Amino acid sequence: MKPDLMEILACPVCKGELELAVTREDADSGEIIEGSLHCPQCVETYPISETIPNLLPPDMRG
Repeated sequence: MKPDLMEILACPVCKGELELAVTREDADSGEIIEGSLHCPQCVETYPISETIPNLLPPDMRG
C-alpha cells in the first residue's frame, strides 16, 4: 500500500479517519507491506497484508 493512500481512505463502518501502523515497509519504494489501519471512533482494525489493505467490514472477513 502506498502511504499516500491514507489521504483518501476512511473506515468502511463509520467513515472515520484511520490511523496507520506499519510493521514492514519496503525501504526503496516506501510501500507498506505489512501493518494495520485502526479506526479510533468505532475501535475496528483492518489488516494490511502483502501491500493490500483489507477494508472489508469485520463481519465480512473470511
